[in-house]
Amino acid sequence: MKTNPYTRALIILLILAVTIIADQVSKSIIRKNVAEYQVINVIGNHFTIEKVENTGAFLSMGDSVSKPIRIIFLNVIPMILILVSLGYILVKTTIKNTTLFAIILMIGGGIGNIYDRILHGSVTDFLYIDLGGVFHTGVFNVADLCITVGISIILIQSWFKKKPVVVAEPIEE
Repeated sequence: MKTNPYTRALIILLILAVTIIADQVSKSIIRKNVAEYQVINVIGNHFTIEKVENTGAFLSMGDSVSKPIRIIFLNVIPMILILVSLGYILVKTTIKNTTLFAIILMIGGGIGNIYDRILHGSVTDFLYIDLGGVFHTGVFNVADLCITVGISIILIQSWFKKKPVVVAEPIEE
């Protein structure tokens, strides 16, 4: 079924808005109700909330570089990539729905974190998962989760993408 391009664009912007709003509302609640480094056990010590202000990127990478370099690599370049990606998904109508959804999640997460860096000077992270010696995360937020889910969807799709079958021609002697 072919979707009207305006309806498609509206759906894209709606999903994008929901993603950004979920991220910003969750961060706002944490900023107002949780002290920095306060730990709240949600499910034992396996799932906790801990407010951390991150001036870097993923796992605080880049937080020790100079402010101009941080602005370029954590705000300017990502914003350019976000704008290009948004333009791409609005114009290219042949993208599979799951891929489109994944890209929207990544764009929304990127916008949420850039918005924090510009408005607050840092990104509020607050979610932490620790499954004992099996698995644990760094402290992250809803935007990070959206980016990770989006990347995961695309990686899973590429892993299961049907490869063309190549039939070898018989060798003639």
